[in-house]
Amino acid sequence: MKLQPFIESKSFKNFITALIVFNGVLLGLATSKEIMARYDTLIIALDTLIIAVFTVEILLRIAVYKAAFFKDPWSLFDFFVVAISLVPANAGLSILRILRVLRLFRLLTIIPQMRTIIAALLGVIPGIASVSMVLLLFFYVFAIMATNLFGGDFPQWFGTLGESMYTLFQIMTLESWSMGIARPVMELYPYAWIFFVIYILIVTFIMVNLFIGLIVDAIFTIKDEDKQQEGDEPATKAQINNLHNEVQRLQSMVQKLEK
Repeated sequence: MKLQPFIESKSFKNFITALIVFNGVLLGLATSKEIMARYDTLIIALDTLIIAVFTVEILLRIAVYKAAFFKDPWSLFDFFVVAISLVPANAGLSILRILRVLRLFRLLTIIPQMRTIIAALLGVIPGIASVSMVLLLFFYVFAIMATNLFGGDFPQWFGTLGESMYTLFQIMTLESWSMGIARPVMELYPYAWIFFVIYILIVTFIMVNLFIGLIVDAIFTIKDEDKQQEGDEPATKAQINNLHNEVQRLQSMVQKLEK
């Protein structure tokens, strides 16, 4: 049996996907003391078996792709996750037991739709960094204003610059911003609503939506590129077939001339 068609087959990928999901269920069950008290041996045995299957899968992929395996970032991520699972989690390396939950992120490398989202996120990092800098500037400016305006009467929210920034972050998420923060402040400062409304309009409705817009645009760009590549494949195959036919025709002509 050839290894490459086997590990690239849809059935094998579906099997690995199902195994990752099942492993996620086991990791969740392992957090329950009651379940572990009853089924500790079974859960550990199944977890060990799953790690063994993942290890064999990685070895098969290395055997097939050889050096190319270590040039692929997704393959390196899979290798890293499986390698962590193989390291004994003794007293000195107990953190590795927690890191084993990273196995669930292997779904990102198998499911194409998830890979598209991750690729989109990586592609918009420069844009996100720029928007983050602008957002941080707005945070800083509004935090200084809030500390000077409301810090004396509401020190629990705006007593220091750090507390003001945290409160403004809560307001940005629209979590209890009106009844919990804005209205109590407005009882002493009737026109404080102007400050909060302007802040929400700028930071929540404009800046935060810029993040979403960047990511959505990147996802559509990647999908358009994939569709374009899929559309180019038939044309490429046709060109290859034409070249193959032309080579055969030239070979036949050469053979006739030699005779």
